Amino acid sequence: MRGKEIRLERIMDRNTRKTIIVPMDHGVSSGPIEGLIDMGRAVDQVAEGGANAVLGHVGLALHGHRMSGRDIGLILHVSASTSIGPDPNEKVLVNTVTNAMKMGADAVSIHVNIGADSEARMLSDLGKVAIECMEWGMPLLAMMYPRGRKIKNEHQLEHVSLAARVGAELGADIVKTVYTGDPDTFREVTRGCPVPVVVAGGSLTTDRATLELVEGAMQGGAAGISIGRNAFQHPTPDRFIKAAAEIVHHGWNAEEALELLKG
Repeated sequence: MRGKEIRLERIMDRNTRKTIIVPMDHGVSSGPIEGLIDMGRAVDQVAEGGANAVLGHVGLALHGHRMSGRDIGLILHVSASTSIGPDPNEKVLVNTVTNAMKMGADAVSIHVNIGADSEARMLSDLGKVAIECMEWGMPLLAMMYPRGRKIKNEHQLEHVSLAARVGAELGADIVKTVYTGDPDTFREVTRGCPVPVVVAGGSLTTDRATLELVEGAMQGGAAGISIGRNAFQHPTPDRFIKAAAEIVHHGWNAEEALELLKG
């Protein structure tokens, strides 16, 4: 497992064992959205702010990562769907662990929607990818979201706890899932998941709302955050990441982080 441990240190802070990941896989799901037109610039900005890793598809490695600026960890995504497909919740494999290694990835990620009509096939893909990651010592981040016809509220504790636990049970080293809304319920999620849990940033919102989410998630035992639009679409992505990093790595509260962001 030594290789996996070495690679994990490239996407998590060695001292705090926490992480700030900025997903940039939106080009496949949503197209060239604001903030990701120039992927190289987007990576440089969040790296300058102190993000531990960026996450995206093959295109991120080819056209944006490690082009200039500060170094930053690279997580390559191996599953995808588009927003205009027949079922956006159905993720299919589009990359392999071995190819990600050839491209210099420090980890790979896969997306599974628990409750979707295609859940069974996505779980099968997760299991296969996890076994391949174990074979090669490659860290695996599993994005585990409760989404489907039976899911009325994807932030419901029971659904989020199940999704996170499934990811860990099937071999993920890190699980990414949604926030339940408050530290107490989210602590139930992290207590029931034997691997680190990072919280998704959600849709574009205010600085205060995002930083309060980060604070609550960290109080609830999160191992970090995975924030996309609220980071790379921010007017000053580097400053936003710096503010979030003070909460994640140094225990600041949201109000203190907001003051840093404004100052």
